[in-house]
Amino acid sequence: MSKTDSPKQAAVTATVTGADIQKVGFRAMIQKEAIMYNLAGSARNNPDGTVSVSLQGDKDRIDDTLAAIRGGSKKSSKNNTVNQASAALDPNLKTFTVFAWTSTTRNITNPYDLVFTLRPADDEISLNDAKAAWNKIALSTLKGDDLTKFNNHMASIDE
Repeated sequence: MSKTDSPKQAAVTATVTGADIQKVGFRAMIQKEAIMYNLAGSARNNPDGTVSVSLQGDKDRIDDTLAAIRGGSKKSSKNNTVNQASAALDPNLKTFTVFAWTSTTRNITNPYDLVFTLRPADDEISLNDAKAAWNKIALSTLKGDDLTKFNNHMASIDE
């Protein structure tokens, strides 16, 4: 793509409904998609068991992310329903944030906001690179015992 071709930019908000989309790493999966595709926005759990998502960036990448959300993660429900609506583009939004992240698997109960800052080059990276970037965000955000629990969990899955 030449510099004169600008990708079609879009913004959407969505509510995700599924049988099992909270406390299963679902928002972390969404953030890894956002990192992979360099999308801005956010994800948060709602009290009613749904997940709110906003995405902004290249329209095709948003569509790919929404497809991944519908498909679910390893531990979440599959065939999730995504009710989406177009939203206004915010030229100042340069991050994707998971609000109040916790981890049942790692016994991390203190909520953390995990913030990915968009890469200057609007490129796509591999899922493995996105996972590594997500781990780096978590490692730089978590504190005290929670950081220890995260590191111990990382060591146990590397063995």
